[in-house]
Amino acid sequence: MATVVLMAGTGSDDDYLRRSFGPAVAGAGGELIALAPTAGLIENYRAALDAAAERTGPIVTGGVSIGAVVGLRWALDRGPRACKGVLAALPPWSGPVGDSLAALSARLTAQAIDDDGLEPTIAAMAATSPAWLAGELSRSWRALADRDLVGQLRLAASVPAPTLDEIAGLQVPLAIAGAPDDPLHPIQVARDWAQAAPAGALTELPLSTWGPDEARLGTACLDSWRRLTGAGLD
Repeated sequence: MATVVLMAGTGSDDDYLRRSFGPAVAGAGGELIALAPTAGLIENYRAALDAAAERTGPIVTGGVSIGAVVGLRWALDRGPRACKGVLAALPPWSGPVGDSLAALSARLTAQAIDDDGLEPTIAAMAATSPAWLAGELSRSWRALADRDLVGQLRLAASVPAPTLDEIAGLQVPLAIAGAPDDPLHPIQVARDWAQAAPAGALTELPLSTWGPDEARLGTACLDSWRRLTGAGLD
């Protein structure tokens, strides 16, 4: 049974990962470890990935948005001796952060929490978001409030992703899910990652489809994995 260690998107958490990826990972014969975001964020994620690979042998890694960035970077750094593949949902950018809308949104949210407080920021977000997103972010932001949510947001918004040239050197499968109607995670980024990887596949599904039914996001990643490997995770 493959160990699958995943990381959440900025402002999201391990609870969401278990709901969005748990059914698909279990159905493919894997064991999911959803890492909880902490104040250390990137350093702590990488340490947890190292520990998991040392404990169980090569793992599958990845996650959502910044989690996909961290997982892909770790896979490139550690290679197939530590990593069996990457599940990447909604990659936000390639290379430097640049003018990424995902990073801008994270920075603006952090500033709003600093200036106005958590609950007013949640209320403002909920007033302009679909009901499912308002409910999800309201829950996760409150859950992360005592784990330096503001620091997590700012740090994640500054982390460069692997470049396409670096992705071209990836030695393990890269299974991607992307949404053509998600402005914060441009579908072209997902397409570029899939095209750059020697073994890359992308499953596209609308945000309006997986948003209210988060388990479809994990299913899309595993659909890409099966197209690449012809098998599940076990």
